[in-house]
Amino acid sequence: MAKFQINYEVLDQDDNKRDGIPYEEFIEWIETIVFAFFAVILVFTFIVRQVTVDGRSMVPTLEDGDKLIVQHLMYTPARGDIVVIDSLGLGKPLIKRVIACGGDTIDIDFASGTVTVNGEVQQEDYIKDLTQLDEGGQTYPVTVPSGYYFVMGDNRMDSLDSRSSQVGLVSEDEIMGRAFFRLWPASGIGSVK
Repeated sequence: MAKFQINYEVLDQDDNKRDGIPYEEFIEWIETIVFAFFAVILVFTFIVRQVTVDGRSMVPTLEDGDKLIVQHLMYTPARGDIVVIDSLGLGKPLIKRVIACGGDTIDIDFASGTVTVNGEVQQEDYIKDLTQLDEGGQTYPVTVPSGYYFVMGDNRMDSLDSRSSQVGLVSEDEIMGRAFFRLWPASGIGSVK
């Protein structure tokens, strides 16, 4: 009788493995995949976003078609940051660089192409051309009110930005986050400066 029971237990173990992966292990794999899926959704909803550069306003720093990761959780814009703006007036997001923050006074000498913030001429190694395009949206010097930002593209001769009345000064509520990492193209993968 004991011999029969041993054989029965051996057959029972073989039945569980007959189909390959046991049922419990299959359920664990499904739970892991579902958890990972929801974790990725939560990260891209509350911590970071992915955006694509549309246009040439940030050349040479960013090119049309670059794919960026944007941080938006607990972010406060600072001078020099590249930010994504939810421009309600234009109906599409803009990617620009923060030049002046609330309380800063900005002046642009369009003849020499220099930008001055709080009396200090800015060293802008990242720009393509000097700032010589005045779109008539501001009277300089301008003091940026608290909660607002003055933004410009790095391609100063081909950028719709705070110099234009279409964009103007950007409120903090319009800033979706800071672009900090380039995903594409493969040759440019890395941090955005």
